[in-house]
Amino acid sequence: MITKDTLISKAVEEKPETVDILVKHGLPCVGCLMAHGETIEQGAMAHGLDDEQIEKIIAEINKK
Repeated sequence: MITKDTLISKAVEEKPETVDILVKHGLPCVGCLMAHGETIEQGAMAHGLDDEQIEKIIAEINKK
């Protein structure tokens, strides 16, 4: 299961469809060097998303 504390790179490794979901929500983090050491929450917060938006992204990733 993917959580907000999952590293972006790990989420993509476990569920490749994560790339499309993150990009859809304005998070092009996958192509960023920070993806290997940054969690989904950290990446989302860096792009100005709030907790509710982050939870929505996590739910969408885990639904796939």
